[in-house]
Amino acid sequence: MSSRAMAHHTVACAVIFVACALGPGLASRKLLVFLIDGFRYDYINQLDALPGFKEIVDSGVKADYMTPDFPSLSYPNYYSLMTGRHCEVHQMTGNYMWDRAAGKEFLIGTNPDSRLPLWWDGSEPLWVTMQKQKKKVYMYYWPGCEVEILGVRPEYCREYFYSPSESNLTQAIDSALETLRNGSADMAAVYYEKIDVVGHHNGPLSPEREDATKKLDDIFKAMNRKIKESSLHNELNVIMFSDHGMTDIEWMEKVIELTRYINMSDVMKMMDRGPVVSLWPKEEKIDEVYNKLKVVKNMKVFKKEEIPDRFYYKRGKFVSSLTLVAEPGWFITESIDKLPYWDNGTGQAQAWQHGWHGYDNELMDMRGFFLAYGPDFKKNFRAAPIRSVDVYNLMCGALGIEALPNNGSWSRVQCMLSSDASLARLSLLVSCAMALVSLLLLT
Repeated sequence: MSSRAMAHHTVACAVIFVACALGPGLASRKLLVFLIDGFRYDYINQLDALPGFKEIVDSGVKADYMTPDFPSLSYPNYYSLMTGRHCEVHQMTGNYMWDRAAGKEFLIGTNPDSRLPLWWDGSEPLWVTMQKQKKKVYMYYWPGCEVEILGVRPEYCREYFYSPSESNLTQAIDSALETLRNGSADMAAVYYEKIDVVGHHNGPLSPEREDATKKLDDIFKAMNRKIKESSLHNELNVIMFSDHGMTDIEWMEKVIELTRYINMSDVMKMMDRGPVVSLWPKEEKIDEVYNKLKVVKNMKVFKKEEIPDRFYYKRGKFVSSLTLVAEPGWFITESIDKLPYWDNGTGQAQAWQHGWHGYDNELMDMRGFFLAYGPDFKKNFRAAPIRSVDVYNLMCGALGIEALPNNGSWSRVQCMLSSDASLARLSLLVSCAMALVSLLLLT
């Protein structure tokens, strides 16, 4: 064989090898992703009252529930969902973080320093991988889509702002469907926050939260109709999930005030309040502060090395010297006097929140939901519980791209795929193998 023929042969082998390596992926379907913040797994238990969700469940896959990563907070799970990695791996370990070495703070994405690469470059999210592979991603209100991560931004980002309205969501869906239909996007991702906001302010079982869910259902019902009436009907997969659940808190009765137990002047930095709090005592005061907090009821305090392995958290770069974790329903703060309140329209001050999340991720109320439908998914299929890190593999599979190394389990999600989708994978692998063997026999 001439050197030129050998070169062509090598290139051909390489092309076939890459195609085979992508075997777990499907043909190039379009994907529409929804992240519904704070949507607890049982919010859709009464499907007869939610025709939009019922249509999705009947025509697709519903997991019993999805367990979030610890802590069961938003930003850590935004990244676990989009990277398939635990918090201690992707490094987004809280809504509020502090980098002691750099002297920088991450404040739930609201301050300029929250856009620094040091918080985001710990792992590569799906949208960055897709852009690197020349696939286009349109993102709507998705926290972090405006950030340059590993030198990459999505093709389009409609930046996050606090609690977009139902009208904003409808407009985002219409835009997403059009970009997917006309080929401008291979994946569109939409974030919706209102369910979380109402759950916080009014409680997860409140009439206000139920009303917000019904309004969301109306929007999805309309979306289902639009997809059926468009050319996307046979080529679009839709996946929707939440980042965590929500539980009731008894406001004034279950508050742990740290000032009752420690001198806050012994603490260099305190980040966040609620179910999980990060403390950095002065070096010479760590043991003293730790011992004083060990006796506090309804709360656990961990030195970094004591954090349970099952949390997949303690190796995080931004994890504090001491981590405080409240029991369900309890709320940790420096002092009640520093907590804000809100007016419910009666002119009387009300408790700031009636619902919260961030507790032990195995608590049932912390668990989120997962639904998927489209040509590659089974119909009316009830799946066993999954974890937030599992979703990434399924999205990669639906997009036909190779997943990066991750902590998710393919075995927990592959059962959701239709037989046609599974046969497509097998057919692709067999075709690749036969082509490679045939080419090698020609040498």
